[in-house]
Amino acid sequence: MSRFSTTLAVASFAILALTGIGARAQAPEPAAVPLELNKLEPVTGGSCRVYLVATNPDAKPIDPLRIDLVVFGADNVISRRLAIDLGPLPARKTAVRLFDLAGQSCDDVSRMLVNDVLACGPSDAPDSVVARTACLERIAPSSRAKAALSK
Repeated sequence: MSRFSTTLAVASFAILALTGIGARAQAPEPAAVPLELNKLEPVTGGSCRVYLVATNPDAKPIDPLRIDLVVFGADNVISRRLAIDLGPLPARKTAVRLFDLAGQSCDDVSRMLVNDVLACGPSDAPDSVVARTACLERIAPSSRAKAALSK
C-alpha cells in the first residue's frame, strides 16, 4: 500500500469515527405520545365532562396507560386528584377518553397537570419506575379547552 493510500485510509477512518457512520446503530428516540385536553362540557347536576384525546404513535399497543391527574380550580388551588386510565391505546391509533368531574363546574377548572404516570405498558413489560418515567417523558400535553394541560 502506498503512503498516499495509507494516509487516505486513516483519514477516512477518522471521519467515520467522528461522524458516527459505521458505528453501531443507535435506537431512535421514542415518539411523543400526544395527550390533548380537547373539551370541557357542562353536564346535568353541575358536573364537568372532560374529553382527553390520546394518540399512540407506536406499532405496539400501550396497555396499560394510567396517569395521575391533578385538577386546579379557578383560584389555582388544587381541587382534586384523579387516577385516569387512558389505556389500552391500540397501535397507531388516536382515542378519546372521557370522564366526569362530579360536583365541579367547568368554569371552576383553570388547568390540569399530568403529575405522574402510574402505569405504562405494553402489558408484557415490567411495571418499573424507569418505564413509567420514560412514559411520562414521552407525553406531549396540549389543550384546545379554556383550561391548560401540562406536565
